[in-house]
Amino acid sequence: MNMNDERILRLGTRGSPLALIQAELVRDCLIAAHADLAVEIVVISTTGDRIQDRTLAAIGGKGLFTKEIEQALFEERVDIAVHSAKDMPTEFPAGLVLGSILTREDSRDALISRDGQDLDNLPSGSVIGTASLRRQAQILARRPDLTVIPFRGNVQTRLRKLKDGEADATILAMAGLNRLENTGFVSELLDTDKLLPAVGQGAIALEIREADVDTFDLSQVLNDEVTAAEVTAERAVLAELDGSCRTPIAGLAEEDAGIIHLRALVAKPDGSVVHATERRGQISDALEMGIDAGQELKSTAGPDFLP
Repeated sequence: MNMNDERILRLGTRGSPLALIQAELVRDCLIAAHADLAVEIVVISTTGDRIQDRTLAAIGGKGLFTKEIEQALFEERVDIAVHSAKDMPTEFPAGLVLGSILTREDSRDALISRDGQDLDNLPSGSVIGTASLRRQAQILARRPDLTVIPFRGNVQTRLRKLKDGEADATILAMAGLNRLENTGFVSELLDTDKLLPAVGQGAIALEIREADVDTFDLSQVLNDEVTAAEVTAERAVLAELDGSCRTPIAGLAEEDAGIIHLRALVAKPDGSVVHATERRGQISDALEMGIDAGQELKSTAGPDFLP
């Protein structure tokens, strides 16, 4: 694209405070890299945002936080869709592609309890609020004496519910709390050996029209190759398992000196059964590692395990 064309690049995003902060981060990075570029943020309401009285598993389907933004891409109302990578389905609609993935924030989950206890020291019978079956399954596998109830809403809503006594604790992504600069409530930063994150957690992903080569090229300055490889491995696991919000699946790939360590699991929602695996390999083999790990989990779990 010729920068003298004075094109306005439009970023499509959800309207939550966290989503807006992430879109603003993308905007600022793009402007820093392309000084003559004008960037506009377009807020789009998604199904996942509008329906708050049911869990994501109960709503069903994939792309609950992405479909409407993707439609805006197709209709050329926006040029880039800004997503939390963990919200993206494993397959893109025909005509849309992944443009770039920004450097990952903290991938871990954070426990916030009303009385400040960590997960292992919550009293028996304590109630944890979460809408995530992934978190639910791993919590109950570790602490079957706890009770998990559905907890929907953005960060601010969930913190308010906790303060109002609807639960004794809740779990949120540390990346979101960091971006919101709202970390003072954290009781425990959960090690990934204790609670494996969602696939793509902590990463921001940009989705673009396949035919829009100019925008794709513009976005590449934001792409972090290490994070992209890590998320590629994780998403390959998810794809092999045909993962949705109805299945507790977790995955985390971490790079060190060109070597990726991938850990992944699939579980029953009540935590009674957990199948886990891991792989190590070159960063160039990220996709193949993820496929292989996903195929192993699918075979080990068996055809009746996954919905």
